[in-house]
Amino acid sequence: MTIRILPAVGDADAARALSGLLGQLPGVEPAPPVGDSTRLLDSLAALAAASLEDLPEVVLVHERIGPAPALELIREIALRFPAVGVVLMTGDAGPALYSAAMDSGARGIAGLPLSYDELAARVQAAAQWASGVRRHLGGGGDALATGPGGKLVAVAGAKGGVGTTVTAVQLALAAQAAGRRVALVDMDLQSGDIASYLDVQFRRSIADLAQINDITPRVLQEAVFTHRTGLGLLLAPGEGERGEEVTDRAARQVVGALRSRFEVVIVDCGTQMTSAGAATVEVADLALLVTTPDVVAVRAAKRMIRLWDRLQIRKAEDTVGVVNRHTRSAEIQPQLIERATGTRMARTVVPAGYKELQPAVDSGRMQDLDAKSAVKQALWGLAGELGLVEAPGAAGGRGGGGRGAAGAGGGGRAHRGGPAG
Repeated sequence: MTIRILPAVGDADAARALSGLLGQLPGVEPAPPVGDSTRLLDSLAALAAASLEDLPEVVLVHERIGPAPALELIREIALRFPAVGVVLMTGDAGPALYSAAMDSGARGIAGLPLSYDELAARVQAAAQWASGVRRHLGGGGDALATGPGGKLVAVAGAKGGVGTTVTAVQLALAAQAAGRRVALVDMDLQSGDIASYLDVQFRRSIADLAQINDITPRVLQEAVFTHRTGLGLLLAPGEGERGEEVTDRAARQVVGALRSRFEVVIVDCGTQMTSAGAATVEVADLALLVTTPDVVAVRAAKRMIRLWDRLQIRKAEDTVGVVNRHTRSAEIQPQLIERATGTRMARTVVPAGYKELQPAVDSGRMQDLDAKSAVKQALWGLAGELGLVEAPGAAGGRGGGGRGAAGAGGGGRAHRGGPAG
């Protein structure tokens, strides 16, 4: 996808320097710079009048733009054109201005004089955010289309115990086995336990990135653990109270940085909707809601969908429901869940298979789940349906998997006394 950029720079020399730098960025389409705030707003209004899709993904605002002050201009853009990501270019990149810019609606700050790496990172992050907002506001288009950078998949559970974490882990393993570069993020900030599922001990967590304004590739590399399967793991904090450090803004920055480095980013959002999880669901290319076919879980799924709608996080029809622990004899079938929640249901359900999952869960070796497992075959089939592998079953060549069309994990945290998500 080409990133369209509209620079707003009043100084002619600064405009030429910026144009030269933008010309070096891959995958971008810069428009000629506009010289003042009035012309910028008029240009955006004219584009918006034609179509939302005609707006640029990114607007770059120089700190000395006039006649309106830069922060006032950013606030006006955020109010009138919420699907545009704005980046402030300034020589004062301190915390006070950063906070003021974020409060005004900016998606990032690029320090002056501009550097190639920083400008590229800010443009990518702002474009990813804009792409997510447009999918959300538009309510149409291809739900599986990838925005700038990698595909972001948010996995949430209707309630505890429905298999959320196993679903996220197996989707990530399937995509990795298919040759994709995959990051798996534990956004279940207080009780996430992906580390136990994959037998990992690592002192860094997502909380270590929460207070960092500029997540450089080196900073990201230090926080992400490379598992022996090749997965990049960004874990939940070991101390649950540190989860409060991960705000919605921090979550957006983290997933944006990951999408710039990985082809697929899968986030386990857990079952409690924190502000960080909500932000992730909002900007995700695809949001999955895992449930089991019982009254309590379906009611919980319906409450979650209504919560997302009230908070304007995501529409029901833009969410994919995944049924776990399905049996043909169950009174509650996927069609009933689809009608109750308004979500689009994945085509294939996941069979109940706790006994086959238990050894892998208890040993912390989810990656070694038997390829003949019906649950694994369904999970890896789901990865094909979602476009995380080239085709359903394509991931089976490097570690098993099967051909279902959709699925979700069962089991969860059995080592804590029973299955969980």
